[in-house]
Amino acid sequence: MSELIDGKELAKKIRKDLKKEVAILKESGVNPKLAVIMVGNDPGSTVYVRNKSKACEKTGIEFEEFLFEENTSEEELLQVIEKLNNDSTINGILLQSPVPKHIDINKAFRAILPEKDVDGFNPVNVGNLTIGEDAFISCTPYGVIKMFEEYNIELEGKNAVILGRSNIVGKPMIQCMLNKNATVTVCHSRTQNIGEITQKADVIISAIGKPKFLKEDMVKAGSVVIDVGINRLEDGSIVGDVDFEAVSKKTSYITPVPGGVGPMTIAMLLNNVVKATKIQMK
Repeated sequence: MSELIDGKELAKKIRKDLKKEVAILKESGVNPKLAVIMVGNDPGSTVYVRNKSKACEKTGIEFEEFLFEENTSEEELLQVIEKLNNDSTINGILLQSPVPKHIDINKAFRAILPEKDVDGFNPVNVGNLTIGEDAFISCTPYGVIKMFEEYNIELEGKNAVILGRSNIVGKPMIQCMLNKNATVTVCHSRTQNIGEITQKADVIISAIGKPKFLKEDMVKAGSVVIDVGINRLEDGSIVGDVDFEAVSKKTSYITPVPGGVGPMTIAMLLNNVVKATKIQMK
């Protein structure tokens, strides 16, 4: 039976340490602050923003949200980003995705100053991650790496398979794993015989958004499985990309859904806000 990687507890530990750091910053007259922009009323995004707000409050980070109607123009959004870029009281800027189709989200990400880009999507941060320089790393992959470190899971020389190639999780996850000297294979919607590939993996990270996609016969005994997927079923229950009950009988480590990667994503966002604040102090 697997050892459970408890993202909820690890996130709590990280938040506790960050709370101390924030208190020290405040004693010196610095108040870390995150600005979150949301365009439209996507239900999932609304929940995420609320969770980020609560996490900031518990850690002592100031939080301000900028909510805009679905028909907000790209130009209006860019003007808001520019205003926040120039506001010295704002240390981190996060644009909640998805955005309406008439807005080019990559253009918006490029508009956020790299030193305030706490989500790690500005091309400067993406590039720095790629060449191994210090960067703001996309929060979910960063959280996964922190899990590996906390549980002393060795990645160097290991065969790692990443399911999914999104700009938010899959692609930065690839680079994070390469930076840890893992041998990385990426599977996506056009990949054939995925099961044959995952059967050879020492580590599997699934971020494809397909309920219980990864089955017991697709993993080898003793492998490590990280489930990034969050899928809501018709009965309202939440499951990951992994058939947890069956797969957990074979793996050495596995993350649950919920309570695995999700809490770590928000914890690393808070971490990035504190990091951004310190950079801007200099």
